[in-house]
Amino acid sequence: MLVQSSRFRFLFPPIQKRIPSSLSFSVASSAMDSASPSMLFLCGKSSSEWEVAKSLKINDTLNLPNGGKVSALLQSEINTFRFGEYTFNVDLFLNSLSTKRFGRFLIWSPLLPSTHDVVSHNFCELPVGTVCVADTQFKGRECVGVCLMFSFTLQMEDGKTVPLVQYVVSLAVTEAIQDVCDRNGFPFINVTIKWPNDLYLNGLKVGGILCTSTYKSKKFNVSCGIGFNVGNEKPTTCLNTVLKELSTTPNEFRREDVMAAFFNKFEMFYDIFINQGFQTLEELYYRTWLHSGQRVIVQEKNEDRVVENVVTIQGLTSSGYLLAIGDDNQMCELHPDGNSFDFFKGLVRRKLE
Repeated sequence: MLVQSSRFRFLFPPIQKRIPSSLSFSVASSAMDSASPSMLFLCGKSSSEWEVAKSLKINDTLNLPNGGKVSALLQSEINTFRFGEYTFNVDLFLNSLSTKRFGRFLIWSPLLPSTHDVVSHNFCELPVGTVCVADTQFKGRECVGVCLMFSFTLQMEDGKTVPLVQYVVSLAVTEAIQDVCDRNGFPFINVTIKWPNDLYLNGLKVGGILCTSTYKSKKFNVSCGIGFNVGNEKPTTCLNTVLKELSTTPNEFRREDVMAAFFNKFEMFYDIFINQGFQTLEELYYRTWLHSGQRVIVQEKNEDRVVENVVTIQGLTSSGYLLAIGDDNQMCELHPDGNSFDFFKGLVRRKLE
């Protein structure tokens, strides 16, 4: 039986400030104009994904929200266009990928309103695990440089675990950066997680996670979006700026390596998460987040006045909220109030038995 699709955000709605990028590239085609159909190159790691690509192109299946048009092309057609030096290298990514499900079917676009729109709007037409990556997203504020912007799909059955998947995604990003550093002999780059879905480097935001879900046919269709600042020196900092400061040789992170490492890590973590629960990953997660032992102020109404209480963060509850303890040793769960831009300036306390 088909259940009507109902759209909702995760328990902690991510701040929808992406880190888009405006790249300097040239192509001898009017299709690069944002008013023209978006070019989507359908790519795959094996023959099974290539067949899916051919079918999607022949049937003209893909489209964008609000009547947005796309021009679907095959991987073999990439070389018929002339792109600039910052073009995503599809072959480099696919050759570095070692997954069985995630990232094997790739949609690449040089210019796109939003990668998230592509995967969420066409979810039922795409293989689960599909990833869409763009060189430039023009839906939102633009900045110059090299930013990794991609979105991918997954499908879940247990609604209680859906809000926790953003933590698995965040963990996979931080571990992917370490994997790239280890493989290339780079200095240690400490990317950390600010709850619930921001990524920080040297105290500055360099990335974020956006997850949305629809419920259909007794399954949750989840679209996960990641924006990560690989080469933009503005507005904050980026991986390559920090690497340049730490390294004596001219090394650079490549978006393709980071994204492949992400999926290689994510697939492993996701299988653990589904089969054993998030608690199996908690210790590793806590090593990379910013909040263990952090003291925060919780404001509560007591009759006609507001009382401030200080609590200390201990970790996460089973539902994914913050677990904290008060100075009176009372354990509590901290919720965002839904009104504050900064989650930590609008926390509501619920006492736990």
